[in-house]
Amino acid sequence: MTGVPVVRGLGHQVRHQLPLLVWLVVVWNLLWGTWSWANLLSGIALALVVTVVLPLPPVVGAARVHPGGFLAFLGVFVVDLVTSGAQVAWQTLRPGVPRSAIIRVQLRTDSDLLLTVVAEALSLVPGSLVIDMDRERLLLAVHVLHVHDLADVERQRASVLALEARVVRAFGSADEIAALDRRPSAAATGRRTP
Repeated sequence: MTGVPVVRGLGHQVRHQLPLLVWLVVVWNLLWGTWSWANLLSGIALALVVTVVLPLPPVVGAARVHPGGFLAFLGVFVVDLVTSGAQVAWQTLRPGVPRSAIIRVQLRTDSDLLLTVVAEALSLVPGSLVIDMDRERLLLAVHVLHVHDLADVERQRASVLALEARVVRAFGSADEIAALDRRPSAAATGRRTP
């Protein structure tokens, strides 16, 4: 009689991890490079073992996808990939050493999931790389290229905050979207007040 709740719990766990299971099977087949019934069945077996033996903790406050916000995020992200890639390629062809900077940006969202998406999106765009995140103070340190003066630094800082806003509007809760109106303090961003 004690075995029934375990089986029900296992089925519940597998059902809620179905997207992960599908993804693991797809990756398994892509790694093999060919599609076959053996690869499909072994991928399913491996995915089941991984999700049952090594279950991921539940994500608190899981993402909510807002279609309009998601399309805006995705569109700007693709444009950033193309333009930044072209800038980095041009920089490698030009003589001279490119100027860069490390900037600190005070973020407004407190969600681990949203912070991760912001950091990953920044690091995927050529010319920018997240090098540190202070989780307690919500400070992100980003290495950026194409910096010539303080106006460029402020422009880069504003672009990070704009990316954060697009991510929150794409995946955040109503409370997280409302929190975007809060202004980061000057001390936390590294700017000096007069």
